[in-house]
Amino acid sequence: MQDEVKTTCPYCGVGCGLIISPTRDGWAVGGDPDHPANFGRICSKGAALIDTIMAEEQRDIRLLEPEVDGKQVAWNDAIGETAKRLRDTIEQHGPKSVAFYVSGQLLTEDYYVANKLIKGFIGSPHIDTNSRLCMASTVVGHKRAFGADVVPGCYEDLEIADLVILTGSNLAWCHPVLNQRLRTAKEKHGTKIVVIDPRRTASCDIADLHLPIKPGSDVALFNGLLAWLDQTRNTDLRYVARHVTGYEHAVAEARADCPDIETTAEKCGLDTHESADELGSGLGRLETFFNWFAAFERTVTVFSQGVNQSSSGSDKVNSILNCHLATGRVGKPGSSPFSVTGQPNAMGGREVGGLANQLAAHMNPNDPVDVDRVRRFWKSDVLKQGEGYKAVDMFRAIERGEIKAVWIMATNPAVSLPDADRVRLALSRCPLVIVSDVVNDTDTLRHADIKLPAAGWAEKSGTVTNSERRISRQRPFRQALGNARPDWWIMSEVAKAMGYVKAFKYKDPSDIFAEHAALSEFENDGTRAFDIGAWHKARKSVYDSMEPFQWPASRKSQPANGATRLYGDGIFSTSSGRAKMLGLTHSCPQSQTSREYPLIANSGRYRDQWHTMTRTGTAARLSAHRPEPLLEIHPKDAALYGLSDGGIARIKSPHGTALMRVAITDAQTPGQVFVPMHWNDVFSAAGGIGRLQPPNVDPHSGQPESKHIPVTLEPFSAKWQGLLFSSTPVDLSKLPYWVGATGPGSMVYEIAGDAPILFKSLLPIAANRDVEQIIEYSDANKGVHRFARLEGDRITGALFVGPDRPALGRDWVSNLFGADAIAPVERNALLAGRMPDAGAINDRLICSCFSVGLAAISKAISEQNAVTATDIGRLLQAGTGCGSCVPEIKEILDDVLPRAAE
Repeated sequence: MQDEVKTTCPYCGVGCGLIISPTRDGWAVGGDPDHPANFGRICSKGAALIDTIMAEEQRDIRLLEPEVDGKQVAWNDAIGETAKRLRDTIEQHGPKSVAFYVSGQLLTEDYYVANKLIKGFIGSPHIDTNSRLCMASTVVGHKRAFGADVVPGCYEDLEIADLVILTGSNLAWCHPVLNQRLRTAKEKHGTKIVVIDPRRTASCDIADLHLPIKPGSDVALFNGLLAWLDQTRNTDLRYVARHVTGYEHAVAEARADCPDIETTAEKCGLDTHESADELGSGLGRLETFFNWFAAFERTVTVFSQGVNQSSSGSDKVNSILNCHLATGRVGKPGSSPFSVTGQPNAMGGREVGGLANQLAAHMNPNDPVDVDRVRRFWKSDVLKQGEGYKAVDMFRAIERGEIKAVWIMATNPAVSLPDADRVRLALSRCPLVIVSDVVNDTDTLRHADIKLPAAGWAEKSGTVTNSERRISRQRPFRQALGNARPDWWIMSEVAKAMGYVKAFKYKDPSDIFAEHAALSEFENDGTRAFDIGAWHKARKSVYDSMEPFQWPASRKSQPANGATRLYGDGIFSTSSGRAKMLGLTHSCPQSQTSREYPLIANSGRYRDQWHTMTRTGTAARLSAHRPEPLLEIHPKDAALYGLSDGGIARIKSPHGTALMRVAITDAQTPGQVFVPMHWNDVFSAAGGIGRLQPPNVDPHSGQPESKHIPVTLEPFSAKWQGLLFSSTPVDLSKLPYWVGATGPGSMVYEIAGDAPILFKSLLPIAANRDVEQIIEYSDANKGVHRFARLEGDRITGALFVGPDRPALGRDWVSNLFGADAIAPVERNALLAGRMPDAGAINDRLICSCFSVGLAAISKAISEQNAVTATDIGRLLQAGTGCGSCVPEIKEILDDVLPRAAE
């Protein structure tokens, strides 16, 4: 049995260290207690990583062989054909007719090769990444303020700060391990926590103050804060005089925009917001926030996608940085602005120039000196000055025929980009679509002419950089399945087949990392903050044993293990060495409400899902918490639009429609709804929100606006609803509403229709008709139908239909599919629609880490006298893992305890 392997989690930008241990049946996953990002903690997604790996094999979802024009081919043929078609495209239409669209899921070594190939040897600037959708505005903000794309702080700052502000960040669900660290700090030191978010999220559970500002009003909020800090003499003018430019202009603009706290409250929608707590009105809350910011020198402002994903995201970032610069709170212990990234290697991609407006090693594609430097280092004859197309513009160029060939790696733009139907149209028109992916079916892969099987997380070797500039090794712990290959290898082989042999003679990821490190220090006089030159000659053995370290890690001035914080000395990466504050004015989002579209839809993540679900959607315990996408809406709006809790709503925007189950909650502010980002055409009929999103982008960063979508709603009048269980995939394309989720033994589909249908036809086709039988019960008068398909004594399909949503235990039915035979009592229960365990009917998973459902928690409250979340943890372990379910456990306690006392 092999030794345990230390590696890094492939999900969010926290960059948790993991230990993979071999077991008799496969592997076990746990947190690495020595990794400084997580110290052994992991979240629900990380805890389920082995589940997703096993599902890849059991459900035959991996892409294992190269395909060209729908036919499987050998790697030599796939490489040769890819190279030939790219060469032909370049010869006929020029190098700028080729584009790469890559991903924060790639390792740094993959990213480096992709950037070098297209910019340095194909000669096209058109490479962009799905990090454009999450981090591009932060990049612009950092560069404008600091002179470089640098996160000054580190995770430790969350634990030693006196005040932590979460703005546009649902840390509890999106970065659970950081939320655990913050929760612990609050318990130990009494850290004040402010949440700035239009809705009440799980992160509010540990907040002392919640500011439910109007969507898009962030600049007004921080302009108001800056003006107030100046007026009340709570800025650090000595620091500003020594280390900052632009203070007077920034303050003047802030005062003109938000001259007083009342104006700020009005622009942020807080002037009439009443509160039930001791802080009183929204105006009182705002004043409290301003006073806390002034009072606590150790202040960290954590910001994420709620700030970035906006048509004014760059200005929002700089409005935050302005307040920190004005008070001298940058790069000091417990005191810094802190951008937390969404993807595991969004920062690594930024380091190698994976964005269209970047060059490798944090150099500038518009600077002729930088371009010449990289050109000489790469020995490139074709590297040109200038930026390429950013994501939205790239696919517009594909649509109009300017770009003739696109290579998409490790991402699913047909779902994730805004105005998704136009993206699909563009791909359908593109003469050459190459897709490298791990799975065999995504919305984007369906448009591919060439499909290249990429190695998965468990099979890849390389590095990633997390949100605190910490570089960690990702190490493989199994051989690649089938003929899958690492992305760097695929691109290097194509490059060599195109004639660029000398530049891509990599034998191992360590060769690429050493070159990347060498470029970072090449002609670097210290003005470029990104420098990992200490690794420029690292041998494979040294690379393989790499411990996590933060950059910079220069041979010249920094310790080899990196610098914990940057800019604490007030020396920045600008030509003058001084940071810059910007004059900013609040502007309304580009997408505005109207009479036709009066509501604002805000999009975001679910706790247990990841991106477009190609990985997490295969794990039963990750699908159980939210098996369907839910439209979350305030009771007043639900009544106004005739929506009922648990019903189905049609969501309309100027760009498309979606169908979602309704969840009525006062966590939403009236006039706003929330929609999750994860569902796509592989998992639903109409659950993808990309079709709703406008293609509006930030003018500086090109980042799309996805938190401010004008929509209207109407009920979907379902004539019938059902639950379908199947051991094999089912074609439900004729149904207007279906959502598929992975159950413990089968796929589980929520279905609904507005027209009659032959229900029996929805059952999966039997593999062996000779031993097939269908048992059924129908009551046409009541509209109730129940079916089960058996092959011998094994169940392969079950369907429950009624005028309303069937109430039965999903897991109980799904688990029957794993048995060799079902008992007569189970057959009778299926036909009766009554589960043996009545408590399982309304059960839902609450704690994914320990698979604890609502029924068990309710029982602990009513029968075991549990009255706190700590009691639930002691009795059931729920909430003692990643902790992201604790807010929901508290809600259950608040709901069940009064009823238990009756």
